Amino acid sequence: MSVQLSKKDEKFREFSLNGNMFHVILYVCIPLALYQSLTQIFKVFDTMMAAHISATAVSSVAYIGQIQIMLSALGSGLAVGASIKVSEAYGAGDWELVSKRVSTMVAMCAILGSALLLFLLPTASAFLRFMKTPEEFISIGSTYFRIEILALVITFFNNIYISIERARGNSKRILYMNMGIVASKLALTAIFVYIFHLGITAIAVATLISQLTVLFTAIVVMTKKDNLFSFSSKAVSFKSEIVNPMLKLSIPVIIEKAAFAMGKVIVNSMCTVYGPQTVGALGISNNIGGITTMPQNGFQEGGSAVISQNRGAKKFSRTLKAFWCELICNLIIGVVLMSISLLCLEQISKFFAGDNPEFQEMIKGIYSWEAWGAIPLGINASVLSLMYGFGKTKITLFMNFCRIFVFRVPVLIALQKFTNYGSESAGIVMGISNFLSGMLAVILGVWIFIKIKKTEKPEI
Repeated sequence: MSVQLSKKDEKFREFSLNGNMFHVILYVCIPLALYQSLTQIFKVFDTMMAAHISATAVSSVAYIGQIQIMLSALGSGLAVGASIKVSEAYGAGDWELVSKRVSTMVAMCAILGSALLLFLLPTASAFLRFMKTPEEFISIGSTYFRIEILALVITFFNNIYISIERARGNSKRILYMNMGIVASKLALTAIFVYIFHLGITAIAVATLISQLTVLFTAIVVMTKKDNLFSFSSKAVSFKSEIVNPMLKLSIPVIIEKAAFAMGKVIVNSMCTVYGPQTVGALGISNNIGGITTMPQNGFQEGGSAVISQNRGAKKFSRTLKAFWCELICNLIIGVVLMSISLLCLEQISKFFAGDNPEFQEMIKGIYSWEAWGAIPLGINASVLSLMYGFGKTKITLFMNFCRIFVFRVPVLIALQKFTNYGSESAGIVMGISNFLSGMLAVILGVWIFIKIKKTEKPEI
């Protein structure tokens, strides 16, 4: 099998392995941070338009959205775990292994997506009931959920493509594609909701159409011949030496992301005791908080790619430099955007609540607690990046499991049982869990730092 590296890919590899690390991190991560921010804006406008339909609609979208995120963990977990191994082989200069891992990753995604469609499309309503979805949400949201499943499978392939572009350092291409998604998605949703006055199903249709635009780009790019990162059926290999290393990293990530989203579903279900609007207010608060945390996640994703590439090239001291550069950026993002969101909370909350002052106060009460997680979550994102870069996905599973099932669900149970805070409990538990997650990240970050220093050989 003949594979080759383009001049552009070779230039980026040289830059990643030998360039000024701050420049590398900023070059790779800033477009990804903007990409994540645009994705969050995507969600914010979805929520706003759903709120225009009704309070029940926005709560339904928020609740079902967490279930959809849980299912998306299958594809995104596969993309994260497998792309770590692709980046590692890329850094090591093993072009044939890169080609095999890329093509096999796409084939695995196709199998996974087909299985999901065959199972969930005919059982959508029953599955939503199994997930403890309130009947009033199912009645208006079952068709919405089915269309979101179709969009989700397309997103599986898009995530694979985006992870490959991230490994190549093509962060700007990712940004431009996402700008196209956001523009088409918002335009279609606005037309469907504000002009034709359609329900939440139209929001899912807009999502599906916008994701198809990226899929088309992915097909064009990944079918080009003589490209190391193209899909080739001849390069697909299900041999254990190809599949097992990717699955070993991917399975903990899939469990981690699914469990994290499942925990959010549980929290949403528990919050229904305060009324359906609380679920909507919590979803809006999460979306406002995402304006800060999603850029941090962009630095996490880009940083892990840089770290895994340098690890593959045996440049271990540079992996630690990448971590410190990323941490500084994430802390700055946390402080600046958290401050802006709190200062503008009155205007932001009114933007979502419209002429419903009670709903607005509920949003403000929840977010005023959640906002303080921006700084500890910046630390958490940076440590996760280092863990992903070194393939420590079992530890990232532990970190995110603790965030939901140790620091969040038990705390909410205690608040409901022993206090009378009401809907504000949803915000309190978010603040507490985010703070404790940051503290756990500090402890595990120190541990992995010491371990790398002691066990990894320095570059010569």
